[in-house]
Amino acid sequence: MKISVYHTPESTPDNDIPDCAIVIDVLRATTTINTALNNGAKSVKAFSDVDLLLAESNLLPPASRLTLGERGGKKVDSCDLGNSPLDCSSEMVAQKQLFISTTNGTRALQRVTSASTVITGAIINYGAVVNYLQKKQPETLWLLGSGWEGGYSLEDTVCAGAIASGLVDLNNSDNIGNDEVVASIALYDQWKDNLLGLFRLSSHGKRLLKLNLDEDLKYCCQENIISTFGIQTEKGVLTLGC
Repeated sequence: MKISVYHTPESTPDNDIPDCAIVIDVLRATTTINTALNNGAKSVKAFSDVDLLLAESNLLPPASRLTLGERGGKKVDSCDLGNSPLDCSSEMVAQKQLFISTTNGTRALQRVTSASTVITGAIINYGAVVNYLQKKQPETLWLLGSGWEGGYSLEDTVCAGAIASGLVDLNNSDNIGNDEVVASIALYDQWKDNLLGLFRLSSHGKRLLKLNLDEDLKYCCQENIISTFGIQTEKGVLTLGC
């Protein structure tokens, strides 16, 4: 298994796709997707464009679907919910098809939609992701951060480091595909005992704090509170995996 970390969709190699991609948007898309699926949502479909999301979701009866939209950390007015995992209780999402569009995470999902396997990773479930990868041993693996509008993010990188730590032996570098793997592991080792502090220090964490969303940060930094993940079953559509 050759492992590479990419901080944003824009930083990935042109005209290349891995066997397996772990898409990471800790604050908050992949945390929200994983929470919703774990709490009984039938599926989650990702869109980069809110208008397309609304057009497709409107083909279903209102009682069977929910729309989630976020831009700049704020809820999109035309959607049912924003991008908070705390809104995705079992009472809210069970047996519903979800349609989501966010500032960063859905762009990352669309970058790797052609990969044989696409999984949503986050701090809340990285152990389940590691277990899956150890069993399946894909030939090439990307840990793909979503970043913020094309730029680097601490929270996605530390999650990539948490996953890579379970897969990489730094004394045997044969499966390290780029230097970002080593850097992400170093970041995780430095902050693994204070992830909430790191999230509050990050630029996007500060944006969410200004929106009074500290409870979201507290939820997103909890390690391995679920043992499932989202896995792509058709292009752009995620269902529950474990």
